[in-house]
Amino acid sequence: MPELAISSDKVGFLIEKARQFDAKDIASDPDSGSNGADDDMIDVLEDNGEDPVVREIVGFISALSEDEQIDLVALMRLGRGDGTIEEWSDLRREAAEGRNGRTARYLLGEPLLGDLLAEGLEEFGVDWSNERTTPVH
Repeated sequence: MPELAISSDKVGFLIEKARQFDAKDIASDPDSGSNGADDDMIDVLEDNGEDPVVREIVGFISALSEDEQIDLVALMRLGRGDGTIEEWSDLRREAAEGRNGRTARYLLGEPLLGDLLAEGLEEFGVDWSNERTTPVH
């Protein structure tokens, strides 16, 4: 079994943050003048481009080492079904070759990122089901 350069706690934190991001929807009432109580707080689930979750994810991923970022991309691809655990070294090599300094934006562009990372961890025998809402260092 290959080893991950990134801890399962860090991946777990990103899973939760990615799921928060995935729950967002495009703005459906951008000129709403009502307050949150009037519209059942629906604006909270709309993406207005100034999402603090996105800033948190980008900052967290940017602070990771190069090896951790490479493993994160490879883990997402493993969860997406681009390869198997036996092909981990190939997935990791491809992630390293495609590295361009925009890892966070690349990962945030992947629908259901949190689920894919969780599935990737499962391939490593890690059942991630804890909810973590604070960063792990």
